[in-house]
Amino acid sequence: MEFVTTLLQTGLGTLLDVAPIVAILFLFQAAVLRRRPPNPGRIALGFVFVLLGLTLFLVGLEEALFPIGETMAVQLTSAALEGAAAAVVRWDDYLIVYAFAAAIGFATTVAEPSLIAVSLKAEEVSGGSIAANGLRVAVAVGVAVGVALGCLRIVTGTPLPWYIIAAYAVVIVQTFRSGRNIIPLAYDSGGVTTSTVTVPVLAALGLGLAATVPGRSPLIDGFGLIAFASVFPIMSVLAYAMAVSAIARLRGPKTE
Repeated sequence: MEFVTTLLQTGLGTLLDVAPIVAILFLFQAAVLRRRPPNPGRIALGFVFVLLGLTLFLVGLEEALFPIGETMAVQLTSAALEGAAAAVVRWDDYLIVYAFAAAIGFATTVAEPSLIAVSLKAEEVSGGSIAANGLRVAVAVGVAVGVALGCLRIVTGTPLPWYIIAAYAVVIVQTFRSGRNIIPLAYDSGGVTTSTVTVPVLAALGLGLAATVPGRSPLIDGFGLIAFASVFPIMSVLAYAMAVSAIARLRGPKTE
């Protein structure tokens, strides 16, 4: 009964969130275009599917992904603190947490639907010069490194701006040294990683880790992993493009 109540409340909230968007679209259609929308039955059915999909997705986050992420963070942190003084936080006591964070960051990014769509389109538009799988792996490696470093920041309690400013400084340098064809794709790659699969898992991981590490606050230290997952893929894609260009120069022009 409690699950049904949660489902209904989430569905009502989703309806209220989506209703303004639908109202604007239909108002623009009627007042500006002054035309009847084509296939109103299909549009209505699609609207119902959107409501159902968003409702089930939000309930799934609350019932599955968030609890799993927080539970694994708590268990890994407890394992890292076995035999260590609870009052003393040492960054090297949490190596297993960093390894797990890197693994989960890589796995969720590779499975990210938005990244798959962007990589396939990039391969299609570039005529195959940008490999879809290579781009996905490059982005996933960036997320893995960023999430692991973000967990290190939570454990050590160092200020988040230091890491983000330094990361974007590196991105700026890479931008001036990279080919202009790859720069827009690299910046978009940082955005598509923070989507339906990656964000819930990373948010749960950060909050669970901050709630477990002694002296850390979930509100102050628990957030920020998504920022790492946004900037480090830009760095990794630009580095990947620079490495490919360097290898191509070393090999020289192809001979018949």
